[in-house]
Amino acid sequence: MPVPVPRQRAIPAAESGQAQAAPHVGGPSTETGREPPAEGVRGPATDAPADGTAVPDGSAVPDGSAVPAAPASADATPANLTLLVIEDDPAGSPIVPEMLDSAGRPIRLRTARNLTEAERLLTDDVHCILLDLALPAPGRAADSEDELVVLRHVLELAPRHAVLALTASGDAERGAEAVRVGAQDYLLREELDGRLLSRAIRYAVERKRSDTAERRLTESKLRAQENARLERGLLPTPLLEGSSLRFAARYRPGRSRALLGGDFYDTVRTPDGTVHAMIGDVCGHGPDEAALGVELRIAWRALTLAGLCGDRLLSTLQQVLEHERDNDEIFATLCTVDIAPDGRRAGLCLAGHPAPLVARPGRAPELLPYDNNGPALGLLPRARWPRTQVELGAAWSLMLYTDGLIEGHVGNTGERLGQEGMLGLVRRRLEQGLSGETLLRTTVDEVRDLNGGELTDDVAVVLLDRSA
Repeated sequence: MPVPVPRQRAIPAAESGQAQAAPHVGGPSTETGREPPAEGVRGPATDAPADGTAVPDGSAVPDGSAVPAAPASADATPANLTLLVIEDDPAGSPIVPEMLDSAGRPIRLRTARNLTEAERLLTDDVHCILLDLALPAPGRAADSEDELVVLRHVLELAPRHAVLALTASGDAERGAEAVRVGAQDYLLREELDGRLLSRAIRYAVERKRSDTAERRLTESKLRAQENARLERGLLPTPLLEGSSLRFAARYRPGRSRALLGGDFYDTVRTPDGTVHAMIGDVCGHGPDEAALGVELRIAWRALTLAGLCGDRLLSTLQQVLEHERDNDEIFATLCTVDIAPDGRRAGLCLAGHPAPLVARPGRAPELLPYDNNGPALGLLPRARWPRTQVELGAAWSLMLYTDGLIEGHVGNTGERLGQEGMLGLVRRRLEQGLSGETLLRTTVDEVRDLNGGELTDDVAVVLLDRSA
């Protein structure tokens, strides 16, 4: 029989350090002048799980975030099970002296006569709680008509622990309601014995563990769905009403399980009939870069619709970038084109970005001039970005892209695809008669296949077509 522990200090079972005899559950109440034991230790703690398998303390969710480790009652099969009994009359407890887990080890026992004692004894090494539903409600809750108010208090006090409800044989409906409220199971006092209780404890612990894992998985899926909806909403919808140009785009973020990366693009038509297209790339491809790319895209659309173009537009975007970036090392490359209302000419501005590809009937695809390529946004204060006038002709396809499309490898040689490789790849696709979405999809897929797997950088491609 363990030595009684003064009520002022609760000693967890693991502190005993040695096996002790099974305690006698119960004893005189405090009204007799003698204190019952605060807890009893039924056996020594061991390091091996009950089923012989090792279980990690924490778990990971699909969106990649770390999940804090839950107590053993929720996430691991414990070495020795510990039961906390909350009952106002320990002397009348039906618990028999011997309770064994599935491996034949004794189940450790703690007793509490009220919720105050239970909160003090409820440490992380407690795996299951046996609550007498007849326990008086605490404080002002005693006047409540809710028969399960004490259970609700316990569930709030121990949200990650397994809970068993104990009720009288004639009150099975109350026990069933306790399960609906959140208990893992209910037991009838008159039918209780050591074997039944031992089995119920093991079942409750495993069910709580399963419920916790399912809840975390559901929460993870909901977070992923919310993130996906948010990222889809941040992708642009081209404003080309009234234009004869055909638009297509392809986007592939570099980071795992993401829909949005540091690349960004947009296309709008202003009231004078000019079609403006833009594509850009914030250095890096994490969530911070994705957020900055969205800010730059929205700023570009607003400034373009306000009438800015060329150097004035890029200078203002650089101010936005300098204000919104986290540090001075963040920069963004950008390519803008403004296509005249007749569709035969365009103005081109490059800020450290690869030159667009243009394909015309009967001619091999080629790059637009890039001699006047200015610096990337955010690198040089008071920089300038000259605007180059280019002739497109009567029929053409104009492809804007980010460097993720040309920096993939070709096989195991370590050689990059580069702009020349991209030109050859697009030429072959055009010769096959591909265009629009199909052209972009097959191009990006072939670049990925040449790389031997997924590309590590974000990829964005925009295609504008004009027929003669």
